Amino acid sequence: MTRLLIVDDDALVRAGLTMILESAEDLEVVGEASDGSQAVAAVQRHRPDVVLMDIRMPIMDGLAATSAVLQLADPPKVLVLTTFDLDDYVFRALQAGATGFLLKDTPPKDLINAIRVVAAGDAMLSPPVTRRLIEHFADDHRDESERTAKGKLGALTERESEVFFEVGRGLSNADIGRALYMSEATVKTHVSRLLVKLQAGNRVQLAILAHEAGLYRA
Repeated sequence: MTRLLIVDDDALVRAGLTMILESAEDLEVVGEASDGSQAVAAVQRHRPDVVLMDIRMPIMDGLAATSAVLQLADPPKVLVLTTFDLDDYVFRALQAGATGFLLKDTPPKDLINAIRVVAAGDAMLSPPVTRRLIEHFADDHRDESERTAKGKLGALTERESEVFFEVGRGLSNADIGRALYMSEATVKTHVSRLLVKLQAGNRVQLAILAHEAGLYRA
């Protein structure tokens, strides 16, 4: 059973999400918070596996709340919720360590599947809108970001660089294995090494770094 916490200032949104999520037998909403300032206490009280975090809230926004939650010991995964796809707050939340983000109008089936993916330890890189967000905001301070990112990549082996490139494209371990003729277990080992070498918290941060390095520019 995956334990969920919903952080959103709109009571109707919280109720709707709870109804959708608890329709799945393997998901349980264990708590709610109506503002980002309540998020840390709610996480400590309910110990969820995944937090669904609204981004635009009064008192404390989802960015500050995400950062605070992820500084806790053994923190949950954080999925950021937003009403539109090109939101600077969302990008900054991903940089802070959020596992991914979803639009609030995501179909129920896709929402449930996304939470299962995140709970299993993967990141939400599949939706094309995620890659658009990364590409859009990686344009800011491009030259400085590109130099910094490329400097970090110098420590990678040739095989690690190949895996890194595919992670940045949003491929799963299974897809990377098929593309590079490797076992899924071997891919997972390489991804773990990449996270350590590049000091990244998750696959989303690896993808951000790949785009900042200009690996997919025409």
